[in-house]
Amino acid sequence: AGNAALEEIVMAIALKGDTHFDEENGGQMGTGRIYTAINPVYISPTSRMVSEYSGMICQPHKAIVGNNAFRHESGIHQDGMIKNKNTYEIMTPESIGLMRGESESGAGIVLGKHSGRNAVSTRLAELGYELDPEKLNAVFDRFKIVAEKKKGGLE
Repeated sequence: AGNAALEEIVMAIALKGDTHFDEENGGQMGTGRIYTAINPVYISPTSRMVSEYSGMICQPHKAIVGNNAFRHESGIHQDGMIKNKNTYEIMTPESIGLMRGESESGAGIVLGKHSGRNAVSTRLAELGYELDPEKLNAVFDRFKIVAEKKKGGLE
């Protein structure tokens, strides 16, 4: 007794026959043969609008549209994402209207107590800091102390 989540059905159909969103092929989704006439890029903005207008809060861990759907805090997940984003994502946040790295989208790597050295190093490099291994170890040790005390991710 219940309805299937429209966004999950749309993306399952869109990805049918493929393992990822094909950005290089004109933004075509998968190789499925069923046409829905729903543009997936509007899924997230529409979900947020419905949530705002209805006053119903979307659960953070809800598949596809939850705030944590594209977040990665675990060190092994972060390392996999740094090396190859397809490791843990069969669709990109951009394919449903999110921009990776924007704080309100929730998409991307979140530094927290479970983060590994590679994620911290990558984030520091993004901010323009290149540290030698000894300095990185010192920063990482301090980061872990702060992260243990703070609930949620660190920005």
